[in-house]
Amino acid sequence: MTLQGWFLIIAFTGILLALAKPVGLWLFALYEGRRTPLHLLLGPVERGFYRLSGIDPAQEQGWRRYAMHMLLFNAVLMAFTYAVLRLQGILPGNPQHLAGVGEHLSFNTAISFTANTNWQSYGGESTMSNLSQMLGLTIHNFLSSATGIALAFALFRGFARRETKTVGNFWADVTRITLYLLLPLCVALTLFYIASGVPQTLGGVVDVQTLEGARQSILLGPVASQEAIKMLGTNGGGFFNANSSHPFENPTALTNFIQMLSIFVIGVGLTWTFGKAVGNPRQGWAILAAMMILFLAGTTVTYWAEAVGNPVLHQIGVAGGNMEGKEVRFGIAASALFSVVTTAASCGAVNAMHDSFTALGGLIPLFNMQLGEVVIGGVGAGIYGFLLFAILAVFVAGLMVGRTPEYVGKKIEAREVKLAVLAIAVLPLMILGLTALSSVLEQGLAGPLNKGPHGFSEILYAFTSAVANNGSAFAGLTANTPWYNGLLGVAMWVGRFFVIVPMLAIAGSLAAKKYTPESAGSFPTTGGLWVGLLVGIILVLGGLTFLPSLALGPIADHLAMIRGQLF
Repeated sequence: MTLQGWFLIIAFTGILLALAKPVGLWLFALYEGRRTPLHLLLGPVERGFYRLSGIDPAQEQGWRRYAMHMLLFNAVLMAFTYAVLRLQGILPGNPQHLAGVGEHLSFNTAISFTANTNWQSYGGESTMSNLSQMLGLTIHNFLSSATGIALAFALFRGFARRETKTVGNFWADVTRITLYLLLPLCVALTLFYIASGVPQTLGGVVDVQTLEGARQSILLGPVASQEAIKMLGTNGGGFFNANSSHPFENPTALTNFIQMLSIFVIGVGLTWTFGKAVGNPRQGWAILAAMMILFLAGTTVTYWAEAVGNPVLHQIGVAGGNMEGKEVRFGIAASALFSVVTTAASCGAVNAMHDSFTALGGLIPLFNMQLGEVVIGGVGAGIYGFLLFAILAVFVAGLMVGRTPEYVGKKIEAREVKLAVLAIAVLPLMILGLTALSSVLEQGLAGPLNKGPHGFSEILYAFTSAVANNGSAFAGLTANTPWYNGLLGVAMWVGRFFVIVPMLAIAGSLAAKKYTPESAGSFPTTGGLWVGLLVGIILVLGGLTFLPSLALGPIADHLAMIRGQLF
């Protein structure tokens, strides 16, 4: 570990915290439906959309109607993307003349981008045309991200409102988030990436002569625009197979830093928005404090593990940290930080190969995802996932003080606790169940490149990434098979929407409740004790649930490495 590496981590954290309130204020304006400076330019576009679609943005919806419209919207988008991928060979915007994508890969990819996962069982530059990248995939990067933020708004309204049956209007939320937040920020980021050397063209392959005199074909395309929204929307799916380790996606240390900030900035801003929505910004700061404790702890362990390196190599005289699978232009610190950021935020973009990390260095990204998108998390999904754990934490606190649990003025009763448990239980049920199945059947065992605990980790990581809607991978797994495309597709759909529906039911239940002011017997939910309880509940639930699988995978891999055995 170096001072330069620690300075990078400290600077990233400081800038991120400084952005929390400004971004949160902008999000709060969209949450309330208030005008922003961009309404003068984009207001007519918003109103035109409502007129064409027959939507009344002032007509609010109960949680059931909100959920039905959200599910229908995403199902139609998934079917549309599936059709685009299957028909790719006869559609325009295909300068490489690529054939249509196979049925099981199209199924997996359509679900992946609909669920904000962006898991890729394919190499982008060799499989997807420019039209498929833009119309089939990039459009999902905007709309799946907007859906996540809209769902967070619905839950905020559940906590903030009193004795009402509505939680907002899904169509108005998605439209405003896309027009006034995601689109303008992505335009600015796209221009920055173009200026930094990221391609943005509808052209295809360019043939060049190398310095050695050989001929080389270089693929170009609309990369910068996809790069902007894949990071900002915590999507993660790259134009190129190497993702953000590719110099055309992430050419410099500055673009790398901006990409990491893009991944976290909306999730951090939403914590402040929540505090503002419930009338107490300290509630938002408490959530952010718990998130940052988990994030910094994970970053420290990962950076340490990668900086220490492989003891087997040290024994044969190869000193230094673990640079396997990392770009020299980023180094160990930036690669370790990026790996924690992308898995803490369910983004899935990578600037280094996680499969080549040390066993403990790879454990932290895996564990981040197993915690259920609570360490900052995906846009929207992170904050509403965290609030599910907050409901369980305040339930435990209520038991300790002998009162009905209360959180931000709402009594947490049996219905909310049961729904929170139902939503949280989806992760271990799918992750552990599908990992176990793939670890004993021939179709599943055909996927891992490595044997022993590292091969098990490759399978465990794949299903963890899918259910947590992350999309990163231990790249040693061959996933483009009917078995993995099918099961991972199901895992991504369940991991996204089987959490959302119980969460919306909680929002509807809370919105109908009266406000209960704090009293002398209430458990305080803004101080250090509350932050510690939140972190403890998250770690205990994650540790008790996933520790056996981690012991079979990365922990066993680490112990074997110490003894000189590699897989």
